[in-house]
Amino acid sequence: MNSDTLKSSQNLKLAVIGLGYVGLPLAVEFGKTRSVIGFDTNTARIQELRVGIDKTLEVEESELRAAKNLIFTVDKEDLKSANCYIVTVPTPINSQKKPDLSPLLQASELISRVLNQGDVVIYESTVYPGATEEECVPVLEKYSNLKYNEEFFCGYSPERINPGDKLHRITDIKKVTSGSTSKIADLVDDLYNEIITAGTHKAQSIKVAEAAKVIENTQRDLNIALINELAIIFDKMNIDTEEVLEAAGSKWNFLPFRPGLVGGHCIGVDPYYLT
Repeated sequence: MNSDTLKSSQNLKLAVIGLGYVGLPLAVEFGKTRSVIGFDTNTARIQELRVGIDKTLEVEESELRAAKNLIFTVDKEDLKSANCYIVTVPTPINSQKKPDLSPLLQASELISRVLNQGDVVIYESTVYPGATEEECVPVLEKYSNLKYNEEFFCGYSPERINPGDKLHRITDIKKVTSGSTSKIADLVDDLYNEIITAGTHKAQSIKVAEAAKVIENTQRDLNIALINELAIIFDKMNIDTEEVLEAAGSKWNFLPFRPGLVGGHCIGVDPYYLT
């Protein structure tokens, strides 16, 4: 069996692995028009979602109700009915500021136990270039006894969720897509185009897509840090930073960054994945 077996994104039976602030909005959007299995290992989280409560505040109760084709589960057996797995687990750093891939590798092993010939695994978690094929694929191969790009395939479409932002929602943000073969790249791109009204950008390879994501937040981290340093300097010189930025911003190509905290799930973390 090969990628020709799937042919169309309509033949994909989705399972979203990890229902945090990234996975849940994705599962909900797909669940409005197609059958989706939403899986998480957190039993309390699943129970809350089943009664319409999202403690991340990313999805309203009305949106959860609108996703009539979405089921929530902690039962690994339920995953066996899927043939396309979308991984949206966290990728934090440890106390030494090294990438902690354990959630990603655990999710990969979980999927490998139910992986069948012709299946597709799409990763959304932010990683360093090469991580999908160098770290995750060997785990998928080891426990499934299937060969990569012969018997199963991968895609990478980095999440671009802005937590707490009610203006830029998942459907409004252009999605980068990629696949382990040209046919799978087309398949993954078609799948996301079903829900992303802003459209997609199909990258030339998984590594390109991985690199694009990790530099997005690295760029923000560096630029915000720069403005924070400048604000300290201007404060010592009794110069109003906002007035300086307003004046500099009168030029068309000045980047409109402002002083602020650098934290959250991504911005302060992702540069370590690049390094």
